[in-house]
Amino acid sequence: MSLEAFLHQLHFDTDKARPLDFEVDWDDAPLPFKLYRGLPVIPLSAEVPLTLEGRARPAKADLRELGHFLWYVFGLTQFSQTVFDWDSGGTMQSYRRFVPSGGAMYPNELYVYLKVEDVPSGIYHYDVAHHRLVLLRQGNFDSYVNRALGNRCDVSACFGTVFVTAMFWKNFYKYYNFAYRLQGLDAGALIGQLLEVSKRFGYESGVYFQFLDRAIHHLLGVSEREESVYAVIPLSLESGIAWFAKGNEGERNVSAEKLCQELTAVRHDHFVRSQKVLEYPMLIQMNEASRLESLGSVRQIGEEEKAAGDRPTLELPHVKRMTYDLAAACKKRYSPERDFVLGKVSREQLAALLHEAASSFSYRNDLDEDCHNAESRVVLYGCFYNVEDIPDGAYHYDRAAHALRPIRPGDHRHWLQQGMNLDNVNLFQVPLCFHVAGDRNHLLKKLGYRGYRIQQMEAGMLVQRLLLTASAMGMGGHPLLGYDVSTCDELYQMAQHGKSSLIQIPVGPYRPRPRLEGGLHG
Repeated sequence: MSLEAFLHQLHFDTDKARPLDFEVDWDDAPLPFKLYRGLPVIPLSAEVPLTLEGRARPAKADLRELGHFLWYVFGLTQFSQTVFDWDSGGTMQSYRRFVPSGGAMYPNELYVYLKVEDVPSGIYHYDVAHHRLVLLRQGNFDSYVNRALGNRCDVSACFGTVFVTAMFWKNFYKYYNFAYRLQGLDAGALIGQLLEVSKRFGYESGVYFQFLDRAIHHLLGVSEREESVYAVIPLSLESGIAWFAKGNEGERNVSAEKLCQELTAVRHDHFVRSQKVLEYPMLIQMNEASRLESLGSVRQIGEEEKAAGDRPTLELPHVKRMTYDLAAACKKRYSPERDFVLGKVSREQLAALLHEAASSFSYRNDLDEDCHNAESRVVLYGCFYNVEDIPDGAYHYDRAAHALRPIRPGDHRHWLQQGMNLDNVNLFQVPLCFHVAGDRNHLLKKLGYRGYRIQQMEAGMLVQRLLLTASAMGMGGHPLLGYDVSTCDELYQMAQHGKSSLIQIPVGPYRPRPRLEGGLHG
């Protein structure tokens, strides 16, 4: 299968993303977290703060604060036992985190290059299961990481650098090839959470999507046939550092192969639990096609073309940026399925939800570089029903004008429900059904196959901002991919603007289902 056909299948023909005779071996499922064995470990403080409000920027980074930061980003935060069949007494147990994940598989992992007091400088893995750091490689790697990023970041001015990876098998075992789409979206939700938590801890950050893959994998000691780094995010307490310096052409042309020769290879034993790991050749092919061997041609996207503004606009009330306790919003975040309860949403609530989600999405990255007000590559559409003073219909949210552009009037809940592949959400009980949309060709012309996973990550980042804002407002949101993309694209008339729907997020009031749950924090 060609890679173009593979991506088309992932997006428009998802039923073909796994064989008809494919059966999930639930008894041989992998762990939802990576466990290294036989390496030095550093425990992290379990006495996490219960609020993130009123925090001052620290004078220097320390291990205790960093542990709290990692826990809020990706730690195990909740144990829940859900009753899904009252007649048989069937229950499901799960460990949750503050970020959503398709099927609660959590295919991503976090690694950190640290330079803080009381611990050796070096490369660490965040052991989610035990809330601790595992030392993988000791030493100062400022120069190495700098060159792997194309000498665009002053890593010496950063106390830490986070590497977000995707482990292929962790959700391939359930979703087969469709896992590739999920891994990017899940990575984006994780990055979105990391950036929001960074703000509360006073950390400055920048996201690098373009780097020398093999050099970074070599540094971490991970196998490219098992795991791939999707984003590199340096963290600093200095507000004035240059995040995306141009460097010179000679520095940009350092090859991954040459850089790898500077460090001895390391391979560490880790536990997966699965006794039989299937092959995933298409994921390997996509990973190899996305790989950068040289940064001589690092690309900047520049301004995206805006959708035609010839439609009339429905102005939304002027609202200020929301202030809310991120810790409380994270703990309250809930993904309703059949638990939505149709309730009235005010025009002001919709305006606040859209404004905050879109405004908080702005972030430093190496695609926009110094274009701080660059047009977002992912945008929000929505079908609204029973919103006060907003006619029922399908709309595009114009962030710059803070207004809705009507596309198709009427109640489209039946249309949306018909497009669902599963009946796990009753959209007739949902007042707000959002769709994150992006370039229909997945940025392939500008970024090659790397563009697809970048687009999925940015979609996931926007989804996480939408979910956090909804939670702060007392509503729930349920990201889902079990819907017909072509149906939604037709509903919003996206094709004429070169856009396509990437993910669907019903949002609204809900009634929690019966479940036993407890927070995992000190």
